[in-house]
Parts: sequence; C-alpha cells; structure tokens
Amino acid sequence: MNRALPLAAGVGLLAALGLYQLVPYFPTALATAAVYAGAGYFYLAYDISLLAEAPRFEDRVDRIGYGLGLFGLSVTPILFGHYADGDAAVFGFVVAFFGAVAFLTLSEQARRLGDDAE
Repeated sequence: MNRALPLAAGVGLLAALGLYQLVPYFPTALATAAVYAGAGYFYLAYDISLLAEAPRFEDRVDRIGYGLGLFGLSVTPILFGHYADGDAAVFGFVVAFFGAVAFLTLSEQARRLGDDAE
C-alpha cells in the first residue's frame, strides 16, 4: 500500500487543526487541509524539494492527490473571503496560500519525475 497518501492526510489534518485555532470556521480549515494534504502527498511520494525545478499523471493515486489539492485551491479563497474580518483571518489566508504554492510546485515536480521515468 502506498503510505504517502495516509501520511499526507495527517499533514492536512495538522494544518487544519492549527489554522482552526486562528480562524474558527470549519469549511476554511477543511479546504486548507486539502491543500496541505495534496502538497504533503507529492512531497512524501516523490521525495522532492520545494526548491527544485517546478501535470499529467498516469497513476490513479497521483490523480487523487492532485485532485484533492486542486479542490482545496479552488474553494479556499472563497471561504476566506466569506470569513475574513480580522488579523487572524489574514494570517490564516497567508498560511493557506503558502500551502497552495507548495502544492503546485511539488505536483509539477512529481509530474516531471514521472515523465522522466517513462
């Protein structure tokens, strides 16, 4: 079994719990969890760095990880816009989009590694 996906879910859960302390709005924390779970999956599954060179996936688990992260990226701004009314919300927004950058960078690197392996 691929251990990267369950571990990535744990990364997402930890990010959501931390963010929920700042922005106590469950949908926002859940969307942020999806972003960090997607980024965590590619980091753990492909052993790649955020600082390396920056997606089409053949493996089903890769597609699930990518779809999860894209879902989080698509709903997080809407949810933060709905909730934002203080400094904690702005900081939470920064935290969520640091995860977005990590997700997009890592997923693209993973795609390139997959292309090189073929």
